[in-house]
Amino acid sequence: MSRLPIALIGAGGIGRPHAERLLRHPDVSLAGIADPTPAGKDFAESIGAPWFADHRELLDKVKPGGALVATPNASHASIGLDCIERRVAVLMEKPVTDTLADGERLCAGAEAGGVPLLVGHQRRHSIRVRTAKAWMTEGRIGRPVAAHAMATWLKPDDYFGVAWRREVGGGPVLINLIHDIDILRHLIGEVASVQAITSSAVRGFAVEDTAAVLLRFTHGALATLMTSDATPSPWNYDMGAGELERFPPQDADAIYLCGTEASFSLPRLELWRYPGARGWADPLSVQRIAPMKADPYDEQFRHFRAVVEGREAPLCSGRDALGTLRTALAVHEAARSGAPVSVV
Repeated sequence: MSRLPIALIGAGGIGRPHAERLLRHPDVSLAGIADPTPAGKDFAESIGAPWFADHRELLDKVKPGGALVATPNASHASIGLDCIERRVAVLMEKPVTDTLADGERLCAGAEAGGVPLLVGHQRRHSIRVRTAKAWMTEGRIGRPVAAHAMATWLKPDDYFGVAWRREVGGGPVLINLIHDIDILRHLIGEVASVQAITSSAVRGFAVEDTAAVLLRFTHGALATLMTSDATPSPWNYDMGAGELERFPPQDADAIYLCGTEASFSLPRLELWRYPGARGWADPLSVQRIAPMKADPYDEQFRHFRAVVEGREAPLCSGRDALGTLRTALAVHEAARSGAPVSVV
């Protein structure tokens, strides 16, 4: 079976690992790279990939089966629409766009053209999250009542050498916590309202370095979320899961979901429940799942091809990802206003 050729648009910090996966993946291949920077050209040449300064030239000359867009957030809508105009399926790095208006425009364009638009909330493809989703679907924990998520790390000083990472929109809410928001939406359901506080006290940049968030879901469950990129900490999903080579694995959880029948943690997948009598003085049992390792990005590429070929429905469509973006942007709005912000 031939591999589906994928155009990579953007060869920065996120795009390069994608290029390396495309080179080795059994279902997809690297059709070419579009990146206007000298560094992007050098990278394409170093791996023997066709290089284009303009993504439209790449799309027109190569005519790929799909495109992965890994460019700055503000360019997502325009590049995505260029792909859709050429009837090229899009796998968009998260967030789907940087504004709700652009997100709506992009989703509407994809829907009108009948072109697949997927968004790279890659954790949905993790075997750990798929197991958790199955537990929720089976009703294993009963009715969800509460959740907690942490996305805490220490980003090195040179990370902030790029100007946009010091400005509003470049902080841990939209870069990191958006993944945890997406997992909670995926597992629990839609968010009704958001309350939040943010701080930039550590670095003093325009962007936040820390945020505390409260979510109310439409069926009444509550969730607290904490993020900071200014602290040495193992309490984030990526380090606990050990699925990505760039992060050293840690034996730690980052997400906790509590229901009326049981509770569990991620990414270690510890399921806690009462085997007999139920009450705080009764003993709990714990079910621990054997460690599971698989690259969610590899599964995301397999799924992308299946969607392009009409064999699977999108696990994270543009419209679905727009709901996650709406919630993440509401965090900033709630922090600015000091009042709850309605999401639905």
